[in-house]
Amino acid sequence: MVKVVLIDDDPISIFVTESLIARHIKMPCQIFKFGGAAEALGKINTINPNYLFLDLNMPEMSGWDFLERYSCDQQETEIYILSSSIDQRDINRAHSYNQVKRFLSKPLVSKYLSKIFN
Repeated sequence: MVKVVLIDDDPISIFVTESLIARHIKMPCQIFKFGGAAEALGKINTINPNYLFLDLNMPEMSGWDFLERYSCDQQETEIYILSSSIDQRDINRAHSYNQVKRFLSKPLVSKYLSKIFN
């Protein structure tokens, strides 16, 4: 079973992302949703996700803070930044993390998911 983690403080973004993933993934899938990075960080290692979609701008702990603390060395987690930021500095910074596969702009669109899950 494919495990997908969504980390975003915006419930509408979580809903849209979850709906799109459900329509595009062709294998059995379990989706874990977190409204904050700190909560996700505390549970992520027990989930061992295949895919992780991470918002950058969140209160308490940002997506950057999450990336600094999350160690997926033992795991094969593909991390996708999903952000409303269009700042080139954010895009460059995201690509400086080896575990980040791609920087995606919100709202998530179907063509990205087709490439990710196929």
